[in-house]
Amino acid sequence: MTPKAAKLFDWFWLLLCNLMWASQFVMVKLVQEQMGPLFAVTFPIALSTILLVVLVMREPKLRVTRKDLWNFVLLGILGQLVAQLFITWGVRFAPASNAALLALIMPICTAVMAHFILGEHMTRVRWISFGLAILGVMACSGVDWNGLNFGKGYLIGNVLIFFSVLGSAFYNTYSKKVLETHSPLQVLLYSYYALLVVLLPVTIAVEPSGFTNLGHYSRTVWFGLAILAIFQYFLSMVIFLNVLTRLDATQAALSNYLIPFFGVLIAALVLHEHLTSFMIAGGLLALASTLLITVWDSPLPAVAVEEVAKGRNLT
Repeated sequence: MTPKAAKLFDWFWLLLCNLMWASQFVMVKLVQEQMGPLFAVTFPIALSTILLVVLVMREPKLRVTRKDLWNFVLLGILGQLVAQLFITWGVRFAPASNAALLALIMPICTAVMAHFILGEHMTRVRWISFGLAILGVMACSGVDWNGLNFGKGYLIGNVLIFFSVLGSAFYNTYSKKVLETHSPLQVLLYSYYALLVVLLPVTIAVEPSGFTNLGHYSRTVWFGLAILAIFQYFLSMVIFLNVLTRLDATQAALSNYLIPFFGVLIAALVLHEHLTSFMIAGGLLALASTLLITVWDSPLPAVAVEEVAKGRNLT
């Protein structure tokens, strides 16, 4: 397979990941009809962890050092826990339009973190891709501009959503560093371990009804939990981390601008909402931007990163 063909496959996998992530808001809303936000996060992630354990058992045994433990704790708490729990809480206290708009800053936050943590830099192709993506996503995001409200009444929800975005950006960036010495399955599994060590006792203490009502959930809620466990927290993350071993964090993060576009498509297919030609054009623009940065932009070589870092230190 040629390098260009391999990058096209990476672009396809990123599209698939963002299609799965686009369903998160709907599924989270769905399952919270019969459970609290803590259980809505803890239970599907616990199911995903079981699936990961089965797969990781087939890999060579991992020698975990003290530094490794610290890295997994950071990924699990500052990354996964903050990202997943805070967005679940946030949409309960703020309009969905606010969440859609605030989510647009995640690629930018990832690019900033990648600059300071990984030494990545913004090339001309990346700036062009960011510009095209922002134009496209504003056209097809489905944000209800009349419904936006950042007043005091929604302050808590907006702050939670903002920190969720930062948590996702941190995980996308810092996991790139950990993937240098561990497989994608191991990184995901051990970060979930760290998350569950903190979140599971809290969920049992605060929302015990989530466990006692397991036999009473509707088929629709179980469907939502299955989608979250299998696709949201397991398959999409495994695919994304695999792609992240080959792309810069900034390149991979730009694909997140496809989430609003896929969200609009899902709403059109499931809820029969109207899909305008302007939305389609905006979505195609976002698709073009991710294709540009994935296929025609190359990660900065390690030697070049070192030279950039040296130059920055000398100034």
